[in-house]
Amino acid sequence: MGFWIFMICVILMIPFMMIFFGYIFKNNPPKDINSIYGYRTSMSMKNMDSWKFAHHYFGKLWFVIGIIILPVSIIPMFFFIKQSTDVVGTAGAIIEIIQIIVLLIPIYSTEKALKKEFDENGNRRIS
Repeated sequence: MGFWIFMICVILMIPFMMIFFGYIFKNNPPKDINSIYGYRTSMSMKNMDSWKFAHHYFGKLWFVIGIIILPVSIIPMFFFIKQSTDVVGTAGAIIEIIQIIVLLIPIYSTEKALKKEFDENGNRRIS
């Protein structure tokens, strides 16, 4: 049972991180373009306009996806509550791998939105 509780805590880390940083990025993106903290891609770092757009867009996605994967990640673990540590560990590892894949998907969507909104020089496209 102790290992099962440990795995639940591990599984909760990614959704909580996505919710926390999603909220932060959406509402308070890093004030300056930097290479240490934030959504850092070549397109997002072109200028402050693309920087803020990328953080707002990415933050909103991460926040919503984090809320969605929270229960989706926990519920399957209840099927393994009385199982051996090997079974619990394998189930937890599979859930973590799926979470990591889901964690990375918003990067593609954000880059696509940036390319739609901004040209290659970082200037907003005129609609």
